Amino acid sequence: VQLQASGGGLVRAGGSLRLSCAASGRPFSSYAMGWFRQAPGKEREIVAASSRSGGSTYHADSVKGRFTISRDNAKNMGYLQMNSLKPEDTAVYYCAADRYYGDSLYAGDEFGYWGQGTLVTVSS
Repeated sequence: VQLQASGGGLVRAGGSLRLSCAASGRPFSSYAMGWFRQAPGKEREIVAASSRSGGSTYHADSVKGRFTISRDNAKNMGYLQMNSLKPEDTAVYYCAADRYYGDSLYAGDEFGYWGQGTLVTVSS
């Protein structure tokens, strides 16, 4: 599967963005997915994850209540809705997918397929 992330940009603190992850090559419904981010000088961290059906989701404590992962398997799309953005959310965001986990929820970083990043910059 190939993944293409989009939707990043510059936004003021308190604002919102929706990131999209377009999957191609194979049915996205076969893949668990995750959103990750990497800020300058920091290690990559998981932000949110979804089982392949979307029935189970995970959100990191740092984004819980502000970010929401979702997917539309019929459209081969994944999303990350980001509300109440903070300057510390500034990072390159990546979507990732893997077929290994079935319909289980996996919130680690062992995903086999990665999209290119999309930059989110939150100004104070």
